Amino acid sequence: MQHGGKQERFGERAKFLPVAFLCSTITSLYVLFMVYHGIPMLQWDVPENRRDDDKRSRGFIQLIFFHIVTVLLVICYIRSILEHPGTIPDNDPAWEYRSDGRGIDHVGGLNLQEQKKSGERRHCKWCGKYKPDRCHHCRVCRTCILKMDHHCPWIYNCVGFSNYKYFFLVLLYSVIDLHLIAWSMSESVIRSWDVNTSFTTMFFVLFAETLSIFLGGLITSFFFFHVWLMLQSMTTIEFCEKKMPKKEAKNHDDGDGTSVYDLGPLRNVQGVLGPNPLFWFLPMAPPEGDGLHYITSTTPLMKDMEGGRGIRRISHQKQNRMPRQYPDGLKAAGSAGSM
Repeated sequence: MQHGGKQERFGERAKFLPVAFLCSTITSLYVLFMVYHGIPMLQWDVPENRRDDDKRSRGFIQLIFFHIVTVLLVICYIRSILEHPGTIPDNDPAWEYRSDGRGIDHVGGLNLQEQKKSGERRHCKWCGKYKPDRCHHCRVCRTCILKMDHHCPWIYNCVGFSNYKYFFLVLLYSVIDLHLIAWSMSESVIRSWDVNTSFTTMFFVLFAETLSIFLGGLITSFFFFHVWLMLQSMTTIEFCEKKMPKKEAKNHDDGDGTSVYDLGPLRNVQGVLGPNPLFWFLPMAPPEGDGLHYITSTTPLMKDMEGGRGIRRISHQKQNRMPRQYPDGLKAAGSAGSM
């Protein structure tokens, strides 16, 4: 089998065009907001005895909050671009593809949930490796991505295990910034209708307001969709495969439609934003784990915890798995212990 070579990151300059367009949009909105709303609110060009103190105070508060959110937005956007989403490790016997098709349970006691209908482990024909749960091959990046959500041209990167938090925070801070611009600039829009306002000022104020409303509505819908996905412990790919009618789509849900990776709202959020709530909305403290293994409702520890608390265990669909093989001595010891 010929293995596809890994593509050098950022090797195609043309794919930076969406990033450049988005950066220019952010810069344009920032400049328009500052020039036609923020700075006029501070009234630097107005004599001190004629300044509107209430308007000036609101301007300071708006600008401080706006710059804090914008700085966080830029940091998260840069990190979502530069942070590799994660891929299958090289030279690891547990993930190196073997043509003998040995089953999942024969390799290091891996408790994988996703496999072929034949019971064999999923593997990537391009990378020549077995796939962990929630891993998919990206044909744009030409590599397998851990917990792949989707490939995003706006960050010239895949959204996966290691950078999903930064992508999620980019959406959050974008929504806050756009709504702040749209609601606060409405005051400047009303003032721009004055007959003494120049056409240039009126045009750019209306342009900034219209653009912020349009992008705000669009990104807000996208953000709430990802909030819902996070609470369901589901990726965009898993949503499309399981919720959309597709021919021969693999279904790894249980009978009531709940994902096997769903561990409850709190743990689902921690799986994206990290274990410490104090750092959930900061570009630090990523989620724990390696992106290769996941605790599920069928993990033995989870079963014991749910059984002890009287919680209904979420069952997983039956899979055609080969019986686990043990050394003879260990098997005999186990049989004796059960008697």
